[in-house]
Amino acid sequence: MGGIPDGVRIRDIEYRPLPSQKRFHESAARFKGFSGPIGSGKSQALCHEAIRLTYLNPGRLGLIGAPTYPMLRDATLASYGDILHVNRIPYEYNKAENLLTMKDTGSRILFRSLDEFERLRGTNLAWFGVDELTYTAEEAWLRLEGRLRDPLASRLCGFGVWTPKGYDWVYRRFVKDPVDGYEAVIAAPFENWHLLQKVPDFYERLKRSYDARFFEQEALGAYLSLNSGLVYHAFDREVNVRKTTFDPMLPLLWALDFNVDPMSSVMAQQRGGLLAVVDEIVLPGASTQEACDEFQVRYATLAAGIVVYGDASGNARQTTGLSDYAVIREFFRRQGYRNARFKVPMSNPSVRDRVTLMNTQLKAADGVVRMVVDPRCRELIRDFEEVTFKPESSVIDKDRDAKRSHLSDALGYLVWQECRRQPPFGEQQQRLF
Repeated sequence: MGGIPDGVRIRDIEYRPLPSQKRFHESAARFKGFSGPIGSGKSQALCHEAIRLTYLNPGRLGLIGAPTYPMLRDATLASYGDILHVNRIPYEYNKAENLLTMKDTGSRILFRSLDEFERLRGTNLAWFGVDELTYTAEEAWLRLEGRLRDPLASRLCGFGVWTPKGYDWVYRRFVKDPVDGYEAVIAAPFENWHLLQKVPDFYERLKRSYDARFFEQEALGAYLSLNSGLVYHAFDREVNVRKTTFDPMLPLLWALDFNVDPMSSVMAQQRGGLLAVVDEIVLPGASTQEACDEFQVRYATLAAGIVVYGDASGNARQTTGLSDYAVIREFFRRQGYRNARFKVPMSNPSVRDRVTLMNTQLKAADGVVRMVVDPRCRELIRDFEEVTFKPESSVIDKDRDAKRSHLSDALGYLVWQECRRQPPFGEQQQRLF
């Protein structure tokens, strides 16, 4: 890693870097990156590189950034603090200014959220590091690059760590056609023996939680264009379309998308670990009340109960003075549906998270199918086979065909409430070593 500049203090730190981490630390590039799947030790590499630079640049100012403040507080800052405590490295932390001072060297570190990158103008930096760089705007990185200009720094360096997220600006700048002065170290999957000693089935569990393409990106670190082509790429008529009928002994799950044209909803039931979509309602130019009337025609009695799902915006008041969900509640009251519950989020999940979970239910990376659709749900099947992303974006293309995406959106809200898991493992849930 080169000679030690005069005046630089040396401190022994407990750290057994993996081969890819070692290559990252040894890189002499002005701008360097560490790309790897989850579980590859990116957070550790980020924090140890930052500590190293505080000793190589005594008395100088550095910055550690993350895409959002919650991520900065809960992951990046927590990881950095853990390393300082384990190694008994003395420091002072000013919470009001998010400024940490390393007592050994007098070096200072700003901890900053990068979602408002215009605030990054100003003070010269000796170094900076960014966690989860692929979730950060390129403009934020360029602002930091422009601040890397401390004339008294012994080692000017900007670095970032990330999980691949398609062919984005990070891929183009660091991997495909590296800008002069840039270098990326790409970690291999299964390399982190520290993690596998603690969680031997780490990757097998991820296979159950991710669809095949998302598993390649997140667990294997592959660069894929997930935001192109079909949205529901895991759907397969041969395995996901299956004759299934309504079981009056089970609760009926009703998920709605509140579009006037068409007013769309799907009905499903949980059968063990399988979600069976048994019916759909598509009414051109209809109101929520008309959707309720059609629902009653098909399901006049529901002794086992009903659960309603949908878009969080359905809580907003309409021109009638009632929200869509208020209309449904009033309908249930009038018609005598006694056992009805509503599972509606305060805010909607991100499209990316909702789509990933839908694909995982259709077919996970381990080959398990957790969702089937009755052949009568013709419009939902068309959604699965025809809905696409807009080019090079994570935005679902709703302009190509106005009839598409409503039913799959509705089902997505149901799946989000009933099928998502909170895995008790991963980089942010426990320390890797």
